[in-house]
Amino acid sequence: MVETTDDSGPKGERIAKRLARAGLCSRREAERWIAAGRVAVDGRVLDSPAFAVLPHHRIVVDGKPLPEREPTALWRYHKPAGLMTTNRDPQGRETIFERLPASLPRVMTVGRLDLTTEGLLLLTNDGDLARFLELPSTGWTRRYRVRVNGRPDEAALARLADGVAIDGMRYGPVQAQLDRQQGANAWLTITIREGKNREIRKVCEHLGLTVNRLIRTSYGPFQLGKLETGAVEKVPARVLREQVAHRSDLADIGNAAGPARKPRPNSPKASRGKTDKPARPAAKSHPRHDNRGRKREDGASADATAEATATVPAKKRSRSASVLRLKPGGKQRAPSRSGGGKDGRPAKNAHRRRKP
Repeated sequence: MVETTDDSGPKGERIAKRLARAGLCSRREAERWIAAGRVAVDGRVLDSPAFAVLPHHRIVVDGKPLPEREPTALWRYHKPAGLMTTNRDPQGRETIFERLPASLPRVMTVGRLDLTTEGLLLLTNDGDLARFLELPSTGWTRRYRVRVNGRPDEAALARLADGVAIDGMRYGPVQAQLDRQQGANAWLTITIREGKNREIRKVCEHLGLTVNRLIRTSYGPFQLGKLETGAVEKVPARVLREQVAHRSDLADIGNAAGPARKPRPNSPKASRGKTDKPARPAAKSHPRHDNRGRKREDGASADATAEATATVPAKKRSRSASVLRLKPGGKQRAPSRSGGGKDGRPAKNAHRRRKP
């Protein structure tokens, strides 16, 4: 029986999507888990993925509660040759998950690399993000450094840009460039968009070349760079958000579920919506004193200074004489000769002036 939430209630999230966003698996894999009876909601085992869950639902997978969703993240991993890109290998060969640091959360790979292929492999804890990044419709190119045995024909390499059909399989445009010939081997740079199973090896075999080393150097905007073999490095959340900004279902990349942070008191957001502060009260008036410490009426000093300033010629009331000092008795002291010029410089021929 197909179980759904009540249509009159709030809309929930599809159970397969919830499992994928928790980092357990992709949506398709989640649907297989549900069909196998591995998923239960509030104690009832589901038999169909057509079920929408709400935040209060208790989800159990293989008898274990669904872990709390962590912020969506992406990591760059330099995969060494000789490791399988799978969770479990039927033949018992070592997998990449046995080599990853224990500090990493549960992650899944974006696409795969063959056993002997090395280089950049993207890891994420979000099944939806993994699916989006590995789809050919995303339009991201994968670039490889390829060492082949043989002598490549540059004209044949150029024809790959139109695509090629091999054993009934059609491969899209392939950009192939000869970097250098090194004895019996040659180094190529090959760029593809689709990333079909063993695509580069099959294309090279079609040209009579045998691949003996294959290194992925980039996946879309993400580069292998100088990442050490076996090392893992997290992609900054800001960079990841910029790459998926056009996807509404991935708009919360890098954000944890939970309440938003409160803005700081001095930030512009914190000041929005607040009423204007009341005006400060006028400053209290204080008794003023003259230069001998005696009390006087308000405005006396200002009148005296204004009167003294008015008696000075306009040319001498320059910025060089910032303060006019008064001698006892109200007589003015003339500005020093060193400040008679513009901008505080000595006046021209000041040394020839007569003494008063």
